[in-house]
Amino acid sequence: MPSTTDPQADVITTRTGMFGVKGSGDTSGYGGLVRSVSLPGPSLRPYGGYFDEVADALSRSLRDAGVDPDEAVAFVVVDRGEITFHVRREHIVEVCRQLRDQPDLRFELLASLSGVHYPEDAGRELRSVYQLLSITHNRRVTLEVATADDDRHIPSVVEVYPTADWHERETWDFFGIIFDGHPALTRIQMPDDWPGHPQRKDYPLGGIPVEYKGATIPPPDKRRSYS
Repeated sequence: MPSTTDPQADVITTRTGMFGVKGSGDTSGYGGLVRSVSLPGPSLRPYGGYFDEVADALSRSLRDAGVDPDEAVAFVVVDRGEITFHVRREHIVEVCRQLRDQPDLRFELLASLSGVHYPEDAGRELRSVYQLLSITHNRRVTLEVATADDDRHIPSVVEVYPTADWHERETWDFFGIIFDGHPALTRIQMPDDWPGHPQRKDYPLGGIPVEYKGATIPPPDKRRSYS
């Protein structure tokens, strides 16, 4: 798997204010704050700890299954004591299968599957993140799959990890990622007729009038700006 790229921060965007509010006043009191939003870049070998053993075992098992490890895994990030394999979406099912089945790996449990939205990261706006646990070896790894906002399809891993069923439904519900092959990809928290996907960063904040002792709280985009 690729490991020769110099580790550099992947700068996604520059954020103004506490929450990067656009189109309305910043009500946080930090309207003058300017900071970059960045993610850690690819890591160099050795990764340290058991991470190298997992990476080597995954490479061997993929190769034995007829899959080029360098094609399946785009890069690896080690950050804050965790290892993340950035997997190309067409290989996510086979990578999960090898992580689950190979004796040296045995990541039997999909602990969680969630989504992330980076609207400024062109071509990689949507991410699906998988947290895997090996009960056999007491180890954890993270997988991440990126896809474009105009092509939101990622293969479902329900056939490998049945617990992905409701996780993928929730990720579809909140982020709009379509998990191809899911047995019943329907909303799980929002009503079936709910418009849009409310955890996307471009989803409107809206506002519901609230009355308190005769006062009315306006929606967020109508509140006073402190910047």
